[in-house]
Amino acid sequence: MRIVSGAVRVAFFLIIGKLAGAIKEMAIAHRYGVSDVVDAYQFTQSMANWLPTTIVGAFSVVLIPVLVKLRHLGREEKNKFVAELQAWIFFIGILIMCFTWFVWPWVIEYTSGKLSETAKSYTNEMIGVFALTALLILLIGVNMARLRALERHINNLLDSLPALFIFAWVILSPNDVSIWPILWGTLSGYLLQTILLWYLADKAEGERFIFPKWQFQSEHWSMLVQAAGFMLIGQIALSFVAPMDQIFVAQIGNNANATMGYATRLVAVIIGIGAASVGRAALPVLADVQYRGDAYQAKVMALKWSLAMVGLGVFFLVIAWYLAPFIVKIVFERGAFTAQDTIAVAEALRYGLMQVPFYFGVLILVQLLASQNRYKLMAGIALINFAVKFLMNYLLAPHYGIQGIMLATAAMYLCSFICYFIVAWRLPLQPSATHSSV
Repeated sequence: MRIVSGAVRVAFFLIIGKLAGAIKEMAIAHRYGVSDVVDAYQFTQSMANWLPTTIVGAFSVVLIPVLVKLRHLGREEKNKFVAELQAWIFFIGILIMCFTWFVWPWVIEYTSGKLSETAKSYTNEMIGVFALTALLILLIGVNMARLRALERHINNLLDSLPALFIFAWVILSPNDVSIWPILWGTLSGYLLQTILLWYLADKAEGERFIFPKWQFQSEHWSMLVQAAGFMLIGQIALSFVAPMDQIFVAQIGNNANATMGYATRLVAVIIGIGAASVGRAALPVLADVQYRGDAYQAKVMALKWSLAMVGLGVFFLVIAWYLAPFIVKIVFERGAFTAQDTIAVAEALRYGLMQVPFYFGVLILVQLLASQNRYKLMAGIALINFAVKFLMNYLLAPHYGIQGIMLATAAMYLCSFICYFIVAWRLPLQPSATHSSV
């Protein structure tokens, strides 16, 4: 029931957040349509944010079980670790921000494919803002993990702030078809999200402010760094999926980046509301069950939820497949977004939806293995998934274009679900994640 109640709260906040994302996409579609500006936005966002997103993905999975454990060990021990964590994440963010800005000319030269010269010039203007958001994404990720460890899910609502600010800047800048409404909205939204999450995480833990400390005195670093190292291997592999898709779709040309971007965002709405609500609610619950030594209950709970989520995903797939043209028309078709654009995006959306059942099913199994500290296995599965995705992209993209890239993603998640289900079902139980080996 804790997972159900947590999932309901997460779903409520996610629905609001995804609605914000939807109105942002509607505003962009109305103002820019399928154009060089949107091509540049999709490309720059995916390529510039992949590294911080990778680090957040790896650390959030391994960090939540550590934070759950610290809840049982006292305030002083917890504050020492959090202060050191905040400091080093800030330092890493500064390094990534500078690195991203420095290497961007080479990124454009070697990965932009058939992007138009206009789109390439836009990406060079955009990179300053997106390099800064790399730092903000890392700080957001840490404080989101702190709130999730306490089973507080308000962070899912705050995810909508960048989208809301982009929407506001576009609406308040009538007839401005430059990149700046998108950039100012992105920057101001991420800044406010960072500040609010930091404040709310401190407040939820009963602290006024935890000052960062650049040191490694907490005894919990060894467990976190070892686990994060394995997770980072897998996350780095999977994090290349978004840039890899951008590289493959850039070879298609004809504003294919923009077309796939619109379809991908609609898929993300379904995934976000349906699966992420359960996945984000499950990890702190499963970690707590594991900590108390009831490994069998955690396993049974995860396997049942996984199969139920596959069924829910199939239900969503069937309905959304038939409604795809109507959804795209209602959401996007106005202003610069034409009826022809609707046909192209709807076709890409249909193939993108084929990943949904397997994504739904695998999310809670990922949380189960994370709560058991099985990070070596998770890294291995991630590498297999990346290999499947690359192979399918290579085989399908040249012949089927965007639809082939979307099918490759579905194949990757099918492989992931099969691997995780077999591992979760067949591996011997671990009595407690806090004493288990990786």
